[in-house]
Amino acid sequence: MDGIIWFFQNIALAFYNFGYALTHPGLWLDWSNKEALMRFIYYGGSVEFFFVVFTAFLVFTAIGIWRNSFMWGCVRVMEGMANGIGRLAAWAGLLMVLQQIIIVFMQRIFSASEISFGFGKALTFDVSWWSEELKLYNALVVTLCCTYTFVQGGHVRVDLVYSAVSHRTKRIIDMIGSMIFMAPVALITWMYGWYFLWRHLVVPNPSASDTLDRLLQKSRALRWNVETIGFSPNGFNAYFLFKILLVTFAALVFLQAIAFFWRSYLEWVEGEESAGKYLDKDKLGDEDAELVAEIH
Repeated sequence: MDGIIWFFQNIALAFYNFGYALTHPGLWLDWSNKEALMRFIYYGGSVEFFFVVFTAFLVFTAIGIWRNSFMWGCVRVMEGMANGIGRLAAWAGLLMVLQQIIIVFMQRIFSASEISFGFGKALTFDVSWWSEELKLYNALVVTLCCTYTFVQGGHVRVDLVYSAVSHRTKRIIDMIGSMIFMAPVALITWMYGWYFLWRHLVVPNPSASDTLDRLLQKSRALRWNVETIGFSPNGFNAYFLFKILLVTFAALVFLQAIAFFWRSYLEWVEGEESAGKYLDKDKLGDEDAELVAEIH
């Protein structure tokens, strides 16, 4: 009984917490104030933040059930965001290839130990730095294109049961999968990644077990300590960017789980004729390739 009361109390408090955060941005966005930065770190992985997001999901879902057009609008915005970010990040694959070609030419043909990029003030690093930095492009593609690939239906899956059931049963499976598997995994990844990120940006290190009062006490000694340690003496030294990408990945997957739940619900309600409604899928320009993509 206490757990049920706690649950509904936090839903009720979510409206107050959200309003208070909007009306007092300086308490958590003014990073020149050490206490404000610690509040931002705390609330980013807090129960309060979770219930603000969860309550927003409940409110938007309730409105969407009442007005399906509103829910379709939310789906189109969230899928459009996934497509836009993914299509932009996909260019990192081309940059990775071009940079690798330059590295090979400069190192093997011209025996250069350093490479400079830029106009005016050039960015100069050791060849090993540029070589290790290629991993960042790979991380950009993996983390930022994941939800884009999901919207496009490009992820590998086994359809032994799914392909044999009716349209409405498929949508029920999709709704259950998005809420039972996709969203919780994204939430766990966020919680791990959030504190993992900040432990490589500031000291004293924040912990998920720290209370707000404890973090505010730590803020007296707070200072930036951005990770700049590489795997080799002259190698890539901005590995904190990978932690930022991990958190971004978790947020995008969580939002896509919500969008997929709403789409599945709407297609369940409206019937088979609404399957793929408003879905912005890429045109491959090859009929055979598009047929294979449709099958998978």
